[in-house]
Amino acid sequence: CYMDSPLQPIKPNLNREPKRSLTTNSHTDKRKTRGARKSTKQVFESYMTFEEVSHGLKRGELIQGQLRINPKKYHEAFIPSPDDTRDIFLDGIVARNRAMNGDIVVVKVLPQEQWKLKKMFVESEAQKEHMVQKKLEKKREHTPRADVIVEDQCNDLDEVITKLRNPTLTDAGTVVAVVYIVEKKHSRAATGFLKFLPDKPFAMFSPVDHRVPRINVPLSDCPEDFTTRPGDYANTLFICRITDWAATSNFAEGQLSKTLGQAGEIEPETEGILTEYDVDFSEFPDEVLDCLPKNLPWTIPPEEMSKRRDLRNECIFTIDPATARDLDDALSCKQLPDGNFEVGVHIADVSYFVEEDNTLDTIASRRATSVYLVQKVIPMLPRLLCEDLCSLSPLKNRLTFSVIWKITPEGKILDEWFGRSVIRSCVKLSYDHAQSMIEAPDKMFTAEELPPVDPVHPIDEIHQAVLNLHSIAKNLRAQRFSGGALRLDQMKLSFTLDKETMMPQGCYIYQYRDSNKLVEEFMLLANIATAHHIYRKFPELALLRCHPPPKAKMLDELQELCDQLGINVDLSSAGALHKSLITTLGDDEYSGARKEVLTHMCSRPMQMALYFCTGAVKDERLFKHYALNVPFYTHFTSPIRRYADIIVHRLLASSLSCGPHLRLSSDEVQKQASHCNDKKTVSKRVQELSSELFFGVFVKECGPLDSEAMVMGVLDQSFDVLVLRYGVQKRIYCKVSDPLHKTLSLYTFVGKKSELTLVWTPEDTESAPVEQVISVFTLVEVQLKADNAPMKYSAMLKRPGDNC
Repeated sequence: CYMDSPLQPIKPNLNREPKRSLTTNSHTDKRKTRGARKSTKQVFESYMTFEEVSHGLKRGELIQGQLRINPKKYHEAFIPSPDDTRDIFLDGIVARNRAMNGDIVVVKVLPQEQWKLKKMFVESEAQKEHMVQKKLEKKREHTPRADVIVEDQCNDLDEVITKLRNPTLTDAGTVVAVVYIVEKKHSRAATGFLKFLPDKPFAMFSPVDHRVPRINVPLSDCPEDFTTRPGDYANTLFICRITDWAATSNFAEGQLSKTLGQAGEIEPETEGILTEYDVDFSEFPDEVLDCLPKNLPWTIPPEEMSKRRDLRNECIFTIDPATARDLDDALSCKQLPDGNFEVGVHIADVSYFVEEDNTLDTIASRRATSVYLVQKVIPMLPRLLCEDLCSLSPLKNRLTFSVIWKITPEGKILDEWFGRSVIRSCVKLSYDHAQSMIEAPDKMFTAEELPPVDPVHPIDEIHQAVLNLHSIAKNLRAQRFSGGALRLDQMKLSFTLDKETMMPQGCYIYQYRDSNKLVEEFMLLANIATAHHIYRKFPELALLRCHPPPKAKMLDELQELCDQLGINVDLSSAGALHKSLITTLGDDEYSGARKEVLTHMCSRPMQMALYFCTGAVKDERLFKHYALNVPFYTHFTSPIRRYADIIVHRLLASSLSCGPHLRLSSDEVQKQASHCNDKKTVSKRVQELSSELFFGVFVKECGPLDSEAMVMGVLDQSFDVLVLRYGVQKRIYCKVSDPLHKTLSLYTFVGKKSELTLVWTPEDTESAPVEQVISVFTLVEVQLKADNAPMKYSAMLKRPGDNC
């Protein structure tokens, strides 16, 4: 929801000897071995030693950062500059020196006077125009008649033009190479296909992810009949792990770890994604299960009841998705005699069951988060905890941590209480149920319209509590946004699945409604309150969550682009941006689509929010959450699915003297915070890939699919669109789209604004050619069609005037 990158550039720890994760394995060459290898031609530079890297970083001769490889152009990679204001460009695979996407690496940059461009850019407008005309004339002579003419400006200089127009490439210089791998974040596992190579003692493994190198796999590691019947495995998906990558070879070496099944099937593809991203989806071992209660059904011990505030008679209920089983938050709201309200947020007390440093705690801290796929959840904790002991199921006594406020109808907080409690939820409401109550405030709901309700609390009481919460939430939300908060909503695709096959039957754009906003508002309030409390009690040990401001250079470029497009956007602060986004972009039926495109553009400069330990960051100004515009924020409300919340619960319990004495150090909290950041990033990416996987199947089974789309960005021979009916983003390539093959393009820049002019040849000899100008916000018709590759689909541009 909130654009939640690092607090500061990654700093090396130069006071320790390298651990296993700090150095590469067998392919980490020491400089003393170089002489022995002179007879073998090296493809890659040998790595520096740890000592050389340490000295180079201290002297400022080397730069450390996290490697990002462009998934669409695998020869391009980047690391952030030391001041984190721009990116340093690594050109080519050799420059990456066997490092992989996500790895923490050290690079060496040439001095500025040695920077080079492959081709000189033509500076004068007259020279550019002359080159354009000559190129067009030459292409027209040699290009056969096509359905669409796409005229092209200076294609052979595109790379240089891009670099000159994009400061992230030219400002940083030319990188010699990666000289050291500090930490291998990439799993070194990939899904892909095997290819038989005659007269070779190995097979070639080709990863689906082009950012991963091709891998030589010994034939002895392949299926027994692979050499005699290689064709039988042409469509079989394998998982391969890289075991070595010598400096003398373009290819890595590896071993097959598993045969997944046929490419294009959901479960094999899903398992491949989970393995590639190092998500532990194995069953929990017996040692973990031994940490859980044995006597089932479990009841709360009397001695534990005596330590807690008893809220079992209060009207408390959950609001979740209809299919949710891990219910970790509940709400309550009752009106007081003075007209104010007592509002409670009640969170499952997972830390009661997950004791610090036992086997269950170790596994949970390693997993760090539950991973939500379209068809299932990979839980952080065993299902006995997630779906039973800790889940706030209706009509069951459950252990909770509560935050209870005395609050005015306008949302002003008068009093606040934290403590361990016991609740008994009276009903499990879905978002649809709560929404129905909000939309029909005077309706008398019957028992048949709702899930089973505790008879102690009449339906009318629950309905009124929901209405009161909604009213207070609206006031809290208005206060937040008037106080400078920002929310960047983007379309989210959801699926309806066949209950037996779990195949997609349909898809729709998820609607974020008042019932969602109600729950979100009180979860935010609880998280903010908890952050203030634990930081006040533990200024050196608190686990908080910051959101750094957007990158200034990217923000300046966005402002220039918006100015060119005539969009009045104020990017000076989070609050100013929010006010700009809620201003309607036009008053027609496509104003919402234009807002979606603009929101996407504004999301690009945003950094990710991060967990951190307050003792590891000395400047309190860096604690701030940019999007929420609050000084302190943390995660407290989802301990079933986030390990960071469990740490926060332990801090809270210790601060209230209702939990064990903390054995955590600041370094340990920061280390766990960093791990949670990594796992949260992985979880988000895996969730996106799962959605893409299911949508690819949906297009294959139900396509071709026609839809209107709005242009989000324009390149020289392609452009990106937001497909309005499905909320997916797709790139349309003019050179390969039917009927745009074998054609030319005219690509122009006006400041930061770019346009692509397509000239459609007439359908008959009597009609004139049709010109179509493609720029940001242009409305086009597209068709989504399945590709030959499993699970892949393309977007094809339709001729103007062809109705969807």
